[in-house]
Amino acid sequence: MKTLTFIAISLLSGLLAGAILAIVNQGVVDPFIERAIALENQHALAQGEMIDPVAVDAYRLWQKEGSIATGALLGVSYGALLGLVFAYSRKSLPGKKNFSKAIVLAGIMWVVIYFAVAIKYPANPPAVGNPDTINLRMLLYVAMLAISGVAAIGSALLYKKLESQKNTTRRIAPAIYVVVILAAVLLLPANPDPVTAPMDLVNSFRIASAFTMAMFWIILGAILGMLWDKTKPHETATAKAS
Repeated sequence: MKTLTFIAISLLSGLLAGAILAIVNQGVVDPFIERAIALENQHALAQGEMIDPVAVDAYRLWQKEGSIATGALLGVSYGALLGLVFAYSRKSLPGKKNFSKAIVLAGIMWVVIYFAVAIKYPANPPAVGNPDTINLRMLLYVAMLAISGVAAIGSALLYKKLESQKNTTRRIAPAIYVVVILAAVLLLPANPDPVTAPMDLVNSFRIASAFTMAMFWIILGAILGMLWDKTKPHETATAKAS
Protein backbone atom coordinates (compact mmCIF):
# COMPACT_ATOMS: atom_id res chain seq x y z
CA MET A 1 0.00 0.00 0.00
CA LYS A 2 1.29 3.45 -0.93
CA THR A 3 0.37 5.02 2.40
CA LEU A 4 0.93 8.68 1.55
CA THR A 5 -0.95 8.35 -1.74
CA PHE A 6 -3.81 6.58 0.03
CA ILE A 7 -4.07 9.31 2.68
CA ALA A 8 -3.82 12.10 0.10
CA ILE A 9 -6.58 10.82 -2.20
CA SER A 10 -8.89 9.98 0.72
CA LEU A 11 -8.58 13.47 2.23
CA LEU A 12 -8.68 15.25 -1.14
CA SER A 13 -11.85 13.36 -2.11
CA GLY A 14 -13.52 14.42 1.11
CA LEU A 15 -12.34 18.01 0.81
CA LEU A 16 -13.78 18.40 -2.69
CA ALA A 17 -17.03 16.56 -1.98
CA GLY A 18 -17.55 18.51 1.25
CA ALA A 19 -17.02 21.86 -0.45
CA ILE A 20 -19.49 20.90 -3.20
CA LEU A 21 -22.01 19.84 -0.54
CA ALA A 22 -21.73 23.19 1.22
CA ILE A 23 -22.22 25.13 -2.01
CA VAL A 24 -25.23 23.06 -3.08
CA ASN A 25 -26.77 23.30 0.40
CA GLN A 26 -26.78 27.10 0.16
CA GLY A 27 -29.10 26.87 -2.83
CA VAL A 28 -31.14 23.76 -1.94
CA VAL A 29 -31.38 23.52 1.85
CA ASP A 30 -30.70 27.07 3.04
CA PRO A 31 -34.03 28.54 1.82
CA PHE A 32 -35.88 26.18 4.18
CA ILE A 33 -33.59 27.22 7.04
CA GLU A 34 -34.32 30.89 6.30
CA ARG A 35 -38.04 30.19 6.36
CA ALA A 36 -37.78 28.28 9.65
CA ILE A 37 -35.80 31.10 11.27
CA ALA A 38 -38.33 33.65 10.03
CA LEU A 39 -41.16 31.65 11.60
CA GLU A 40 -39.21 31.38 14.85
CA ASN A 41 -38.67 35.15 14.91
CA GLN A 42 -42.34 35.79 14.21
CA HIS A 43 -43.30 33.52 17.11
CA ALA A 44 -40.81 35.28 19.40
CA LEU A 45 -42.19 38.71 18.46
CA ALA A 46 -45.71 37.48 19.13
CA GLN A 47 -44.56 36.45 22.61
CA GLY A 48 -43.23 39.96 23.24
CA GLU A 49 -39.54 39.18 22.79
CA MET A 50 -37.20 41.73 21.23
CA ILE A 51 -35.48 40.66 17.99
CA ASP A 52 -32.53 42.57 16.58
CA PRO A 53 -32.75 42.03 12.79
CA VAL A 54 -29.24 43.39 12.27
CA ALA A 55 -27.80 40.84 14.71
CA VAL A 56 -29.82 38.03 13.10
CA ASP A 57 -28.64 38.97 9.61
CA ALA A 58 -25.02 39.22 10.79
CA TYR A 59 -25.25 35.80 12.41
CA ARG A 60 -26.74 34.21 9.30
CA LEU A 61 -24.05 35.82 7.14
CA TRP A 62 -21.39 34.38 9.45
CA GLN A 63 -23.03 30.95 9.18
CA LYS A 64 -23.11 31.07 5.39
CA GLU A 65 -19.52 32.24 5.10
CA GLY A 66 -18.35 29.47 7.40
CA SER A 67 -20.41 26.74 5.74
CA ILE A 68 -17.75 26.05 3.09
CA ALA A 69 -15.11 25.43 5.73
CA THR A 70 -17.55 23.35 7.77
CA GLY A 71 -18.54 21.30 4.72
CA ALA A 72 -14.89 20.75 3.80
CA LEU A 73 -14.09 19.59 7.35
CA LEU A 74 -17.06 17.21 7.32
CA GLY A 75 -15.98 15.95 3.91
CA VAL A 76 -12.42 15.31 5.03
CA SER A 77 -13.71 13.27 7.99
CA TYR A 78 -16.00 11.17 5.83
CA GLY A 79 -13.35 10.92 3.11
CA ALA A 80 -10.93 9.40 5.61
CA LEU A 81 -13.61 6.96 6.78
CA LEU A 82 -14.60 5.96 3.24
CA GLY A 83 -10.96 5.52 2.28
CA LEU A 84 -10.27 3.21 5.22
CA VAL A 85 -13.36 1.08 4.60
CA PHE A 86 -12.66 0.97 0.87
CA ALA A 87 -9.06 -0.15 1.39
CA TYR A 88 -10.30 -3.02 3.55
CA SER A 89 -13.32 -4.10 1.48
CA ARG A 90 -12.25 -3.19 -2.08
CA LYS A 91 -11.77 -6.78 -3.25
CA SER A 92 -15.17 -7.86 -1.93
CA LEU A 93 -17.16 -5.05 -3.57
CA PRO A 94 -19.02 -5.69 -6.82
CA GLY A 95 -17.67 -4.13 -10.01
CA LYS A 96 -14.55 -4.41 -12.12
CA LYS A 97 -13.13 -0.91 -11.65
CA ASN A 98 -12.39 0.88 -8.41
CA PHE A 99 -14.54 3.78 -9.65
CA SER A 100 -17.72 1.68 -9.59
CA LYS A 101 -16.66 -0.14 -6.42
CA ALA A 102 -16.18 3.14 -4.55
CA ILE A 103 -19.59 4.44 -5.63
CA VAL A 104 -21.25 1.23 -4.44
CA LEU A 105 -19.52 1.51 -1.07
CA ALA A 106 -20.40 5.21 -0.80
CA GLY A 107 -24.06 4.34 -1.41
CA ILE A 108 -23.93 1.71 1.33
CA MET A 109 -22.37 4.18 3.74
CA TRP A 110 -25.07 6.75 2.95
CA VAL A 111 -27.65 4.15 3.95
CA VAL A 112 -25.78 3.19 7.13
CA ILE A 113 -24.75 6.65 8.33
CA TYR A 114 -27.65 8.79 7.11
CA PHE A 115 -30.74 7.00 5.80
CA ALA A 116 -31.06 4.28 8.47
CA VAL A 117 -30.73 6.89 11.22
CA ALA A 118 -33.14 9.28 9.50
CA ILE A 119 -35.84 6.61 9.46
CA LYS A 120 -36.06 6.92 13.25
CA TYR A 121 -34.74 10.44 13.81
CA PRO A 122 -35.20 12.49 10.62
CA ALA A 123 -33.49 15.84 10.21
CA ASN A 124 -35.40 18.93 11.30
CA PRO A 125 -34.83 22.58 10.38
CA PRO A 126 -33.76 25.12 13.03
CA ALA A 127 -36.39 26.16 15.58
CA VAL A 128 -37.80 22.62 15.70
CA GLY A 129 -36.87 21.14 19.07
CA ASN A 130 -36.69 22.20 22.68
CA PRO A 131 -33.20 23.36 23.77
CA ASP A 132 -33.75 21.59 27.12
CA THR A 133 -33.89 18.18 25.40
CA ILE A 134 -30.90 18.62 23.13
CA ASN A 135 -28.70 16.25 25.16
CA LEU A 136 -31.33 13.51 25.10
CA ARG A 137 -31.94 13.98 21.39
CA MET A 138 -28.20 13.83 20.70
CA LEU A 139 -27.89 10.66 22.78
CA LEU A 140 -30.74 8.98 20.89
CA TYR A 141 -29.25 9.99 17.55
CA VAL A 142 -25.81 8.66 18.47
CA ALA A 143 -27.37 5.43 19.77
CA MET A 144 -29.19 4.86 16.47
CA LEU A 145 -26.03 5.69 14.52
CA ALA A 146 -23.98 3.28 16.64
CA ILE A 147 -26.52 0.49 16.19
CA SER A 148 -26.54 1.03 12.43
CA GLY A 149 -22.75 1.10 12.25
CA VAL A 150 -22.19 -2.01 14.39
CA ALA A 151 -24.90 -3.91 12.54
CA ALA A 152 -23.35 -2.93 9.20
CA ILE A 153 -19.89 -4.07 10.28
CA GLY A 154 -21.27 -7.37 11.59
CA SER A 155 -23.24 -7.95 8.39
CA ALA A 156 -20.19 -7.14 6.25
CA LEU A 157 -18.02 -9.60 8.19
CA LEU A 158 -20.68 -12.29 7.87
CA TYR A 159 -21.04 -11.58 4.14
CA LYS A 160 -17.31 -11.97 3.68
CA LYS A 161 -17.28 -15.19 5.74
CA LEU A 162 -19.97 -16.62 3.45
CA GLU A 163 -17.97 -15.68 0.36
CA SER A 164 -17.79 -19.30 -0.82
CA GLN A 165 -21.54 -19.81 -0.42
CA LYS A 166 -24.31 -19.21 -2.97
CA ASN A 167 -25.70 -15.71 -3.38
CA THR A 168 -29.00 -16.78 -1.79
CA THR A 169 -27.13 -17.80 1.37
CA ARG A 170 -25.06 -14.62 1.45
CA ARG A 171 -28.23 -12.53 1.40
CA ILE A 172 -28.66 -13.51 5.04
CA ALA A 173 -26.07 -10.85 5.95
CA PRO A 174 -27.91 -7.76 4.60
CA ALA A 175 -31.19 -9.26 5.82
CA ILE A 176 -29.81 -9.33 9.38
CA TYR A 177 -28.87 -5.66 9.06
CA VAL A 178 -32.41 -4.76 7.99
CA VAL A 179 -33.90 -6.71 10.91
CA VAL A 180 -31.60 -4.97 13.42
CA ILE A 181 -32.52 -1.52 12.03
CA LEU A 182 -36.24 -2.29 12.13
CA ALA A 183 -35.90 -3.51 15.71
CA ALA A 184 -34.06 -0.32 16.67
CA VAL A 185 -36.73 1.82 15.01
CA LEU A 186 -39.43 0.03 17.00
CA LEU A 187 -37.64 -0.15 20.37
CA LEU A 188 -35.76 3.14 20.69
CA PRO A 189 -37.69 6.07 22.23
CA ALA A 190 -39.29 8.54 19.86
CA ASN A 191 -38.06 12.10 19.47
CA PRO A 192 -39.20 13.78 22.72
CA ASP A 193 -40.12 17.06 21.03
CA PRO A 194 -43.34 17.52 19.06
CA VAL A 195 -42.97 19.08 15.62
CA THR A 196 -44.74 22.43 15.77
CA ALA A 197 -43.44 23.89 12.50
CA PRO A 198 -45.56 23.52 9.33
CA MET A 199 -45.14 19.97 8.04
CA ASP A 200 -44.68 21.13 4.45
CA LEU A 201 -41.59 23.04 5.61
CA VAL A 202 -40.31 20.15 7.72
CA ASN A 203 -40.85 17.53 5.01
CA SER A 204 -39.31 19.74 2.32
CA PHE A 205 -36.26 20.29 4.53
CA ARG A 206 -35.92 16.56 5.16
CA ILE A 207 -36.20 15.68 1.47
CA ALA A 208 -33.70 18.37 0.49
CA SER A 209 -31.25 17.22 3.17
CA ALA A 210 -31.54 13.58 2.10
CA PHE A 211 -30.97 14.59 -1.53
CA THR A 212 -27.87 16.67 -0.85
CA MET A 213 -26.37 14.03 1.46
CA ALA A 214 -26.95 11.33 -1.17
CA MET A 215 -25.32 13.61 -3.73
CA PHE A 216 -22.38 14.16 -1.36
CA TRP A 217 -21.75 10.43 -0.89
CA ILE A 218 -22.01 9.70 -4.63
CA ILE A 219 -19.57 12.51 -5.45
CA LEU A 220 -17.24 11.39 -2.65
CA GLY A 221 -17.26 7.82 -3.94
CA ALA A 222 -16.81 8.93 -7.55
CA ILE A 223 -13.82 11.16 -6.75
CA LEU A 224 -12.18 8.54 -4.54
CA GLY A 225 -12.73 5.81 -7.13
CA MET A 226 -11.39 7.97 -9.95
CA LEU A 227 -8.28 8.94 -7.99
CA TRP A 228 -7.82 5.34 -6.84
CA ASP A 229 -7.90 4.05 -10.43
CA LYS A 230 -5.44 6.74 -11.46
CA THR A 231 -2.92 6.42 -8.61
CA LYS A 232 -3.43 2.74 -7.63
CA PRO A 233 -2.34 3.15 -4.00
CA HIS A 234 -2.99 -0.56 -3.34
CA GLU A 235 -0.08 -1.51 -5.62
CA THR A 236 3.34 -1.73 -4.02
CA ALA A 237 6.12 -0.16 -6.04
CA THR A 238 8.70 -2.72 -7.15
CA ALA A 239 12.36 -1.91 -7.40
CA LYS A 240 13.84 -2.21 -10.87
CA ALA A 241 16.67 -4.69 -11.31
CA SER A 242 20.02 -3.02 -11.90
